[in-house]
Amino acid sequence: MRFRHGDGTVVHLGYCSNVHPAEDVDGILDQLRRYAGEVRARLGEPRLGLGLWLPAATAHELAGDPATLGRLRAGLDRHGLEVVTLNAFPYAGFHAPVVKRDVYSPDWSTRRRLDYTLDCARVLAALLPDDAARGSISTLPLGWRTPWFTDRDRAARELIGELADGLAGIEAEHGRTIRVGFEPEPGCVVETTRDAVTRLAGLAPEHLGICVDTCHLATQFEDATEALDRLQVAGLPVVKVQVSAALHADDPSDQATREALASYSEDRFLHQTREPRGARVDSRDDLPEALGGHRPLPAEHPWRVHFHVPLHADPAPPLRSTRDHLAGTLDALLGGPVAHTDHLEVETYTWGVLPEQVRPDGDAGLVAGIAAELDWTRDRLLEAGLEQLQEASA
Repeated sequence: MRFRHGDGTVVHLGYCSNVHPAEDVDGILDQLRRYAGEVRARLGEPRLGLGLWLPAATAHELAGDPATLGRLRAGLDRHGLEVVTLNAFPYAGFHAPVVKRDVYSPDWSTRRRLDYTLDCARVLAALLPDDAARGSISTLPLGWRTPWFTDRDRAARELIGELADGLAGIEAEHGRTIRVGFEPEPGCVVETTRDAVTRLAGLAPEHLGICVDTCHLATQFEDATEALDRLQVAGLPVVKVQVSAALHADDPSDQATREALASYSEDRFLHQTREPRGARVDSRDDLPEALGGHRPLPAEHPWRVHFHVPLHADPAPPLRSTRDHLAGTLDALLGGPVAHTDHLEVETYTWGVLPEQVRPDGDAGLVAGIAAELDWTRDRLLEAGLEQLQEASA
């Protein structure tokens, strides 16, 4: 879906394909048929944006094989899908039985991360619609915070310099601008916008900036307006936004609340948990640690949990989601006279690990859920004053 902001910026909205397991091109083509095309049809849209997640081996294959890349592009066209953004955060195996901290490897101190990101940039340059102003790619916020020593930081800075040069080279060769956004995430070297300013200010803004994940922003109890102002003052452009909501518990000391929270503990993904205490935010790296580890959180103040929950409906009481925070963030980004981003990607990759009683019922249930999230987001953009562009079939 495309919208026009009052300043003339065309804003793209889609959803991220990392919700669907696939490790090769045939698997991705099957995703388009089973899910993405069906979501577009359910919404009644002639064209829908898809934020592709490409495993590293698949990105490398596509970057070096025009025939295979042509198959992918034909599949996107067949199902009325367009791609302006890629998710290059998970390297591979994102739906393995246990992912947890593996999703942060390899980090930006290793050349494999650079090679993967540039492969994705080459693929995106070939997939971008002719009338798209630019492409975007989200990536790891350097790495997990431990271990992160001086030598790793130095290596990461050198590789990020090579990334900027590589993106400039792709632009010179293909005539397409691709920007990479580092995505602050709880527990990582860059977990807040303050960290982003400290560690990433001074990057080449024409090709490098920030991906704001609204679940991560809320989990860290960051105020959206202050965070965006901070990035703007530092000269860090918001090249992409992942539209997502976190789990919120008003009273984590309440037994019923703790039982509800425990139903969201699961083995695949990491669910960093945060509790604000005055000027600081106490943290635990996973929900079970916060609830009952050897050093549980005090539970004297509300909690937020890094669990991407569906946007359009709150979890069952006594829990709720941070979608009010999300709505405020979208308004701060796009509700004013200037659009502060142009790529929005709904990213709820956790449908398959929700508590069993709220998981979608088969493919049709998942399609309906993703469509409802996009519909909710579309309504927020219209409320912010954007105009949806009516388009012919892709």
